[in-house]
Amino acid sequence: MDQRTKPEEELANELEIGQNTRQALMDKVAAFANQYLEALPKAKAYDGKEVNQDAFTIGEQPKTIEEILTIFKEQVTESGIRASSGKHFGYIPGGGIYASSLGDYLAAITNEYAGIGYASPGAVAMENEVLHWLKKLFSFPETSVGNLTSGGSIANLIALTAARDKYGVKNEKIPNSVIYLTPQTHHCIQKSLRIIGLEDVIIRYIPVDERYKMDTEALERQIQADQSEGLFPYLVIGSAGTTDVGAIDPLDEIGQISQRHGLWFHVDGAYGGFFIMTSKKDLFRGLEKADSLVIDPHKSLFLPYGIGAVLVKDAEAVLQSNLYMADYMQDALSDELAKDPANVSPELTKHFRALRIWLPLQLHGIAPFISNLEEKLLLTTYFRDQLIGAGFRVGPKPDLSVSYFWYPYQGNQNTFNRRLLHYIHEDGRAFFSSTILEDKFVIRMAILSFRTKKETIGQAMEMILTCLEKTKEEFGA
Repeated sequence: MDQRTKPEEELANELEIGQNTRQALMDKVAAFANQYLEALPKAKAYDGKEVNQDAFTIGEQPKTIEEILTIFKEQVTESGIRASSGKHFGYIPGGGIYASSLGDYLAAITNEYAGIGYASPGAVAMENEVLHWLKKLFSFPETSVGNLTSGGSIANLIALTAARDKYGVKNEKIPNSVIYLTPQTHHCIQKSLRIIGLEDVIIRYIPVDERYKMDTEALERQIQADQSEGLFPYLVIGSAGTTDVGAIDPLDEIGQISQRHGLWFHVDGAYGGFFIMTSKKDLFRGLEKADSLVIDPHKSLFLPYGIGAVLVKDAEAVLQSNLYMADYMQDALSDELAKDPANVSPELTKHFRALRIWLPLQLHGIAPFISNLEEKLLLTTYFRDQLIGAGFRVGPKPDLSVSYFWYPYQGNQNTFNRRLLHYIHEDGRAFFSSTILEDKFVIRMAILSFRTKKETIGQAMEMILTCLEKTKEEFGA
């Protein structure tokens, strides 16, 4: 029978699934997930095959769960980057621990509204507890406010908007206002500035040293020069783990300079922030001087994509940027406005994100997360040594777990290494990305997946050497 000929009440009731059907669906989805995870170690990390757009067509007739899972497997999991793979060394891997998926499942089933404490006091209390843990971890005062966001981009947007409103950077003040960052600063900063109406501010790109860290003497000179010219410096942005090379800026010196000149000091630690829990913690000295901080649990806390975090010391500035009440929400007003996530974020309706971080921290404890981070640091050193032994050149010793390499071909090195990466992508057993540093094309290695182990590095090296021989043969080297 055509679905449209069914009585409306019968059709409407189909969205409410009975217990037996729920169990049957869950069994099949769980079986699919288990098969996926069991096959993951041997699966390619990248496949450049094209997706069949027609396979996703939404039609009138329902499909079986088997048909749906087949489409998902063939058109989603088997094309592009396999982000859950331990052989994903490109961009900034996350991995996606299993316990977080259970948190997301429960969040979706209960559908708690996590924006206002009045609606779900428990969900909001859980988010605030996660933020409280982050405040302690990064030595931010308890009076700071925070928010769990979809990722670093929205987290940076919240922080930069608060800085804008704290310093009143608007209207005719915009063209004379100055922001300081380095060429290594993540591009989401420029996106955020454009979104919040600051496209016309003056951006000073402070030079970096040989390890791609901000030159603080150059920063000091530039601020003084701008102040003497009657400009309005107000914001300095430091990085705690850059995307290109994993560098941590001299945070303590930047913090001192910012305080001395009365500037807002923002730190983007989206990638590297949680390495503060490891033997590298001394590199983060001075982070506590920051006025705002961004960290991404879906990076160096190994969670699935979709959770970032921001901490801001000036609660009033964040509320000024985001708080706006409507008459229909008058029942939800509370005396502690900053404790409601919707008041300190552009989002009113938001996913119950706290559960995807709170549940695994409770289930596993913190120690396994720290051990995994320490392991990634060791694996980075090991991978670099393997590459050097195979005749590759590598960048300076990294602060964290991102580095880069290239093959010293005697001809056009950029062309040679571009071709090498082409063969690496064509092979697909492991995935790497690239970047440009001082006009040099280099291949990036970002080691962050909790599934990356010593044997994973061995498999990646085997692939790299195979692709190197192909490239040499093509170039007659």
